[in-house]
Amino acid sequence: MFPKRRQTSTVSIGTLKIGSTEPIRIQSMLTSDTTDIEECIAEITRLDKVNCEIIRLTVPNQKSVDSLHAIRSEMEKRGIQRPLVADVHFNPQLAINVCEFVEKVRINPGNFVDSKKFEAREYTDKQYQEELARVEEKILPLISNLKKYGCALRVGTNHGSLSDRVMNRYGDTSKGMVESALEFLRILRKHDFEETVLSMKSSNPLVMIQAYRQLVIAMESEEMYYPLHLGVTEAGNELDGRIKSAVGIGTLLCDGLGDTIRVSLTEASENEIPVAQSILQSTRARIYNTDFISCPSCGRTFFDLETTTAQIKAFTSHLKGVKIAIMGCVVNGPGEMADADFGYVGAGPGKINLYCGQTCVERNIPSVQAVKRLIELIQEHGKWVDPA
Repeated sequence: MFPKRRQTSTVSIGTLKIGSTEPIRIQSMLTSDTTDIEECIAEITRLDKVNCEIIRLTVPNQKSVDSLHAIRSEMEKRGIQRPLVADVHFNPQLAINVCEFVEKVRINPGNFVDSKKFEAREYTDKQYQEELARVEEKILPLISNLKKYGCALRVGTNHGSLSDRVMNRYGDTSKGMVESALEFLRILRKHDFEETVLSMKSSNPLVMIQAYRQLVIAMESEEMYYPLHLGVTEAGNELDGRIKSAVGIGTLLCDGLGDTIRVSLTEASENEIPVAQSILQSTRARIYNTDFISCPSCGRTFFDLETTTAQIKAFTSHLKGVKIAIMGCVVNGPGEMADADFGYVGAGPGKINLYCGQTCVERNIPSVQAVKRLIELIQEHGKWVDPA
């Protein structure tokens, strides 16, 4: 059995909540220039249609901040109510200014105050604390505006953009990533701001996994229970991007970690959402549709497994949470499908056995009748709903 999901505080992103017992939320980020209102709205509309729950956009300048009011107005005209997240780097003032127009602000602790100079320098403890005092001074106005506008914050640490201060003391390591986040968390908590989400992203899934696990241990030691945003940054495209994301995000979900996820693909943003849903479905962290179990086929298979699986999916893929197994023969079928609610198993040439759980309820049904009979069996057990 997988570990239970880690219990966290609940953070409000507008009317949407993440953490605690809330569903694990799916988000994406616009590829459009934030100042191009028309393109942003077109992309937001596409994301809304595929059920992206949180939408992030970049805010690199004041003109982008000024565009957000128009973007929000156009969203309201179209009945789109997704919360917006402003992604801010290098400029604390932009993070302060944007709180009025979004539900969450993302800052990177590696560049919120510090500029990246790649300088080798030894910091004494006193000098290190002086640097942290400078960070605190810069973040106080942001805390004030976050509270004023009811805005949440993501402290988004990236493996590739740690500050020189952290790099010189901890190196380019997952420990450095954790310390970078904790520095900001301690300041936020000191000033009574708790609406915080954490991320520890890397383009290397192994580094990302290690960093999140270390962060959770470190937070627990300081009685911090903030929700986690999971993601493999710069994962790439096509198969590589999907596999990297599945390895990194999926592993942590199986650890019971994660409260919102973003699959980062070098593709259209709407392509990320089905992948995210699939990762959640496969780890059973959040169920979106029918869970199908089907064997890869072999010489023992008594029917066209690929065609039959496609046919069964066409009729039953809307049955959210129902587990259906399609197995080629009786050798491994009953054992391998033990977790299924219903089973369709080859019994011999042109013959199918049907299962309810681990119990065979009908034997040697002619294959031409078996799919129809499977649907009837699902109906008889109260698991059927008509498709929308």
